[in-house]
Amino acid sequence: MTKADIVEKIQTTTGISKKDASGMMEAVFSILKGSLESGETIKISGFGSFTVSQKSARKGRNPQTGEAMTIEARKVLTFKPSTVLRQAINGEVA
Repeated sequence: MTKADIVEKIQTTTGISKKDASGMMEAVFSILKGSLESGETIKISGFGSFTVSQKSARKGRNPQTGEAMTIEARKVLTFKPSTVLRQAINGEVA
């Protein structure tokens, strides 16, 4: 599913114009992006939570050459689905 598909679904379900639906979607994504950039956790009830975690530097190997190298510290985004979403995906009745 693409952004255009989401805009289309918003437009058909709510009856608002595609331009307004696109603007609302972009606003929501902008808010989510800003919150994640500042390190906040986003919890959406019935959907799941997005968390930014810090990974420390570690030793690794280049798989092509076998040469030892250091993998630099970085931040990673993780998503954990809610129980409701997990059950819906697996076809379980709540």
